Amino acid sequence: MNDITHLNGKYDWGIDTLVAQLRDLRVQSLETRSRRDKPPKLPSRKELQIILEGLSAVLFPNRLGLPDLNDEGIDYFVGHTLETLLRELYKQIRRELQFISGHEGVDKVANDQAISIARQFAARLPTVRALVDTDIQAAFEGDPAARSPDEVLVCYPGITAIIHHRLAHILYQLGAPLVARVIAEVAHSATGIDIHPGAQIGESFFIDHGTGVVIGETAVIGRHVRVYQAVTLGAKRFEKDENGLLVKGNARHPIVEDNVVIYAGATILGRITIGHGSTIGGNVWLTHSVAPGSNITQAYARSELFHGGAGI
Repeated sequence: MNDITHLNGKYDWGIDTLVAQLRDLRVQSLETRSRRDKPPKLPSRKELQIILEGLSAVLFPNRLGLPDLNDEGIDYFVGHTLETLLRELYKQIRRELQFISGHEGVDKVANDQAISIARQFAARLPTVRALVDTDIQAAFEGDPAARSPDEVLVCYPGITAIIHHRLAHILYQLGAPLVARVIAEVAHSATGIDIHPGAQIGESFFIDHGTGVVIGETAVIGRHVRVYQAVTLGAKRFEKDENGLLVKGNARHPIVEDNVVIYAGATILGRITIGHGSTIGGNVWLTHSVAPGSNITQAYARSELFHGGAGI
């Protein structure tokens, strides 16, 4: 006999009981976070994904926009799309700010601040386009398999990730870190590349292949840096306060100076400095600074570990 009771053509799943149990857990969770009455809405991941696709099309209308655009229609497409997207982005930013304030009803302060952030964000879009152009050129020059910059733009996950990051980083700086984090996670899901929106990344940045790359919140990356798949720029340890809670926001990720190459599988941890012009070999585990022009291999890293090398 079937374990599920069949009554009058319907199966008894115990829905009423499940709904009640889930409601109790939901209410308990809201009360724990002091959100029992009218919990404010969070920014929508689905809406932000649509906004991101539109912003990519605005930045590169000939390649990522509508397929039948002509020279006469491009500016209209860009302007009309931007008007729509910025209005929607402002709404998502307003949700974040109102969630943080906990204010019920109309929050004029959050509304005005959201408009200001969206305007400042819009003003920096030309800078994003110029930076991404350098990233595309770095990928084209750095990968012998790339046949054209156009191929790099439409095919390379590293470029998708860096476009998202450069947009998210601006929002992070302007005071919308939750919206920025959602944008970063959209890119992470699509590419397998995890870049925290707080990370500072200079021009001509190239992630080759990309899957498994992790770049932490306080990482600082210079110009003309190239990294390969499964590279981690992470924290070595997590400090705790007197109550045993993790300290937030302290500088804990590496500084990578200009013209550095980091090969696949390398793990670089802590607030250390990789000097300009250095090469970090594949699968190296590195927790100390290295001088400019260094060439770090697995054998060197093991030797430094066993002999107590201090780096710089």
